[in-house]
Amino acid sequence: MIGRISIRARGRSAALAAAATLVAVTVAACGGGSSEGGGGSGGGALVVDSSFDLKTIDPGREYELTGQLLTKGMYETLLTFEGNDLTTPVGALATSYELSPDATTLTLPLAQGRVFSDGTPVTADDVVFSLQRLAGMKGNPSFLLDGVTVAKKDDATVVLTSAEPNPALPFILPNPALSIVNAEVVQANGGTTDESDAAEKFLNSASAGSGPYVLESLDVASQAVLTRNEAYNGPDRPAYDTVVVRNVKAATQALNVQKGDSQVALDLSGDQVQGLDAGRVTVTSGPSAYMIFLMLNQSAEISPATSNPQYVSAVKKAIDYPGLLGVAGAGAVQPGGIIPSLITGALPAAGALTHDPAGAAADLAASGMAGERPTLAYPSDLTLNGLSFQTIAERLQSQLAAAGIAVDLAPAPVATELDNYRNGKEQMGLWYWAPDFPDPSNYLAFAPDGLIGERANWTATAAPDIAAAATAADATVDPAQREAAYHRFQESLNAGGPFIPLVQPPSNIVTANSVTGAVYNPIWTVDLGDIGVDAAQ
Repeated sequence: MIGRISIRARGRSAALAAAATLVAVTVAACGGGSSEGGGGSGGGALVVDSSFDLKTIDPGREYELTGQLLTKGMYETLLTFEGNDLTTPVGALATSYELSPDATTLTLPLAQGRVFSDGTPVTADDVVFSLQRLAGMKGNPSFLLDGVTVAKKDDATVVLTSAEPNPALPFILPNPALSIVNAEVVQANGGTTDESDAAEKFLNSASAGSGPYVLESLDVASQAVLTRNEAYNGPDRPAYDTVVVRNVKAATQALNVQKGDSQVALDLSGDQVQGLDAGRVTVTSGPSAYMIFLMLNQSAEISPATSNPQYVSAVKKAIDYPGLLGVAGAGAVQPGGIIPSLITGALPAAGALTHDPAGAAADLAASGMAGERPTLAYPSDLTLNGLSFQTIAERLQSQLAAAGIAVDLAPAPVATELDNYRNGKEQMGLWYWAPDFPDPSNYLAFAPDGLIGERANWTATAAPDIAAAATAADATVDPAQREAAYHRFQESLNAGGPFIPLVQPPSNIVTANSVTGAVYNPIWTVDLGDIGVDAAQ
C-alpha cells in the first residue's frame, strides 16, 4: 500500500504512492507479542499493520488517516459513533445532545466522574479550551468549527452556537480532531487558543487525554507504541497492555498477519485477501466511504466535448458500472449518487446511473462531438484500498471506446496532477472523495460553485436548477425533509451534473481469529479501544 496526501485545499487526506518503510519491531519488548488477555485484565501486545498517513497526533492539528486512528485510541470526543453506524451520534464524554429546532444551538450535558490519564477530572473548562484551541490555531481541521462558538453553560454543560443553521454539528463532533485534552497540562506545555500555540511537540511525545491508551513512543515514519491508560474509567477497559501500530506495505501486511507477526492488517486489497488462510485469519469486507468519481470540465475553452451536455450524458450511459465493480473486488458497491451508501442522505441503489449503450450512441451523435478525443487525467501512482487508479482509467477508456467515445489517458504523478485538478485544467479527471464528517452537507462540494464544482469550472448560472436543489438541501433542518432534499440534489446531479459516481471501493479489515471488535469506520478506520480478545481462541 502507500502513503497519502491531501487532494483538497483543506480537508481529508487522499492516497498517493510513496514507499512505506517497514521498520523491524521487537514485539517482545512490548509485552511478548502475545494477544492473550481479556477486556477486564488485559495482557500482551496487539500489533496493527497499516500504511502510514501521519504527520502529527496533536488533537486539533492531526487530520490524516493514521493520525485519526491513533488519536481515537488515546483521546475521547464529546460524541462518537457505535461501530460503523454513521447515522446516529451517541454520547461519549457528553451523555447526550440536544440540537435546537433551528439547528443553531447544540447543548451537551457532560458525563460526570470521567478523568484524564493523570487522574484529574474532565471538566467543562477542558472541553471549552480544547474546541477553542482547534478553532483558534487555524490548523488543517479548524474548518470543522467554522462559525461555531463554544461556551460553558455551567460546570456540567457545554453549548455550541453556530452563526448559521448547522444540523451537521452532531456528526462533526465525533471526529478525533475534536478530542478533549487536559487543558492544564497542554497550557503548561505551550498550548493556547490562537495561532501562537506551541504544544504540538509535547503532544507528539506524550498524550493528554482520557482515552483507553496513552502514548509511549512515536516515530511518524515507522511506528507508534501505545500502552494501557490505567486511569481510564470509560465504558470498557482496553484489552491489551500495549498496542503497536507499524508502517508496513500491504504485501508485507498480508504475510505478517498470516504468520502471526501481527494481529490486524488494514490495507489489503480485494485481490490480496482472496488467498488468505481462513483458518488463521478473519476477513471483514464491505464498502468503504470513499467515492471514486469521474469529472468532466464544463469550460468550453478547456474542452468543447466535456462541456457539451449531450456528450456528458453519453459518457454517463457508456460506462459499464457492474464491470467497474468487478475491477474493484469483493465488497465494492456502486453508489446511488455522489453520497456514499454508509452516510445518511445516500440515494438508494435503484437511483444509480445505469449502462445504456443505445442511449450513449444516440447522445453522442446528438452532441456532434464524436470526433473529439478529450484527455482523461488521473494520478498514476494513486492506489485506494488496493485499487489502482491506473486500472480504473484503463477500464474506463475501454468501456467508452466500446460506445464510440475516444479518450486519451493522461497519467501523471499525484503531486503533479493535483495542481491541474485544483486549478480546473483537467478535461476529464478521475479522483475520489472521502468524508470530512459523515453528513450529507459535506457533499455540497459537488454543487455548482462548490469546491469540486469550481474544479470542473461549473457555475451556478450554468445549472440554476441544480444550484437551487443544493441550496434547498443546505437550508433544510428537519431530518426527514433533509434526507429527501439531499435525494433531490443527487437526482439532479445524476441527470445533469458533470460528475459521475463510479464505485465505492471495498474496505478489508483482516484480523487474527483471536481478535474481536475491529470494525471499519471511515473516520478513524478502527477503534483501537474496542479491539478485544476472543477467549475461545
